[in-house]
Amino acid sequence: MIRIPLRPLARILTARANGENPDAIEKENLRQRHFEIQGQSQQRSEGRLLVLGVFFLCAYAVIGLRMGMMATSEPTEPTTSASGSAIAAQRADIVDREGRILATNFETHSLYAHPQKLIDAAASAAALVGIFPDLDSERLLKDLTGKRKFVWIKKKISPEQKQAVHDIGDPGLLFGPREMRLYPNGSLAAHVLGGAGFGKEDVDAAEVIGVAGVERQFDSYLRDPANGAEPLQLSLDLTIQAAAEQVLSGGMRLMNAKGATSILMDVHTGEVISVVSLPDFDPNQRPRPLVSGDSSDSPLFNRAVQGVYELGSTFKIFAAAQAMDLGLVTADSIVDIRGPLRWGRFAIRDFHNYGNSLSVERIIVKSSNIGTARLAQQIGAERQRDFLSRLGMLEPTPFEISEAAAGRPLLPPNWSELSAMTISYGHGLSTSPMHLAAGYAAIANGGNYVSPTILKQNRPQPGPRVMSAETAAAARNMLRLVVTEGTASFGEVPGYQVGGKTGTADKPKPTGGYYDDKVIATFASMFPAHDPKYVLVVTLDEPSIIAYGEERRTAGWTAVPVAAEMIGRIAPLLGLRPQVEPATVTGITLTSN
Repeated sequence: MIRIPLRPLARILTARANGENPDAIEKENLRQRHFEIQGQSQQRSEGRLLVLGVFFLCAYAVIGLRMGMMATSEPTEPTTSASGSAIAAQRADIVDREGRILATNFETHSLYAHPQKLIDAAASAAALVGIFPDLDSERLLKDLTGKRKFVWIKKKISPEQKQAVHDIGDPGLLFGPREMRLYPNGSLAAHVLGGAGFGKEDVDAAEVIGVAGVERQFDSYLRDPANGAEPLQLSLDLTIQAAAEQVLSGGMRLMNAKGATSILMDVHTGEVISVVSLPDFDPNQRPRPLVSGDSSDSPLFNRAVQGVYELGSTFKIFAAAQAMDLGLVTADSIVDIRGPLRWGRFAIRDFHNYGNSLSVERIIVKSSNIGTARLAQQIGAERQRDFLSRLGMLEPTPFEISEAAAGRPLLPPNWSELSAMTISYGHGLSTSPMHLAAGYAAIANGGNYVSPTILKQNRPQPGPRVMSAETAAAARNMLRLVVTEGTASFGEVPGYQVGGKTGTADKPKPTGGYYDDKVIATFASMFPAHDPKYVLVVTLDEPSIIAYGEERRTAGWTAVPVAAEMIGRIAPLLGLRPQVEPATVTGITLTSN
């Protein structure tokens, strides 16, 4: 605003020239200025009154609306809210393929102390040790009688333990709300579920996070509040998992093995119906990882996906299948097996003397190392590597648990002709039992690779074709003969026509070389052999039994009987009825009468 001077020079000079009083001009300008200031002050006052009126109107409207809502609502008891409860998000459940609970949430409490508020710290410490025997009494007493203002005692306690602490009656012992992960089936499917722990936490709440298995692999899904009502559904069948664990545990003890694993897989969908690794653990009380020694001795070690082994003669069927698929041989082709087969300073020998020659079919039935190596020579190292790559043998399996990424196959540094020969009978390439299950599934389903999955599928999931349907059928016929006439004779299960291949590989030493008296025994099977629905792989670590007065370690004496018992137990649970094996139709030539 431009302010007009009270005594403008032009008007003053004019007034003096006309004989007028200049002071009158100043008074008139001063009066005009006062009038303008008064008008501005009035406008400001009226604006403030308007704003204040609108504020009071809104306040009365809100109060009236709230009173109306309270008058029309149902009366409820007031509840208190914890300031830290925002970090405790509901975690989605995990269920099996039939919707049965594998992991869920459980409301519990934590226990902590304010030492300054304790009436009798020594008596409270003694009572707490009586309730929680794992507490260190000297350390607890020192914490409760020291200068600390806050002491964690237990991150989670049961309702019975809470009542026992409450009965101590000391006001310095306090409880905080907790949500913990509960595995109602104990150690069942422990390596798949993995376990959960606490992330961010305070006295009022704790964040539950996955630490292993599917809990860790699908942590973001399980923690998403939007999925709270949508459980994570796995491909596992709880009933079959329990039966498989029971049989494998008994077999491991009977065979004096230090560890064992089994995998049951649907050959069309890739669903893993059961996967067992022993020894196992209870995810409700997950043990700490080993800090020294061999990590494979820990119960946390998942032998199905982390255990990378040379799986022995189970690989021979891949060499035979590839050779037939390439048109190099047929099932009846004769192969020279005179030995030993020498390559430089190395010699390849058979377990028994099988004569001078065998057909490709009998090479698999008799499990001839020399015969399989001859097939590998015809295939060549490059083509062999490409075939095994298409079977998924050269990369970690896509199985959806966090430990699967650690199961990276051990490849030869130089994939030479010698490497191709030894790999053909299962030495020189180390893979996991899960790799082997996926490879056998490709033979069982007619030649398509299918990725193993822990998630329930609604339809078949065929992958790329790795062999022709005719080759897969010929390979299945060979595997059936291995059970009826070959090294897996103990694997026959009446009514379920099992086909499979044994594999016994010397166990490597951590420092290099192989043990003379320790093996990895494996039986990879499929059933029913004429129309396979499932693949079952059983692997025993360092088995040894006495049979017919001799010590036996081979898979035919150890892994095969365990697998047969498991198939007999779980096949009815899978809905498979015993049936008579279809006979081969004799060729008939029609002639005129």
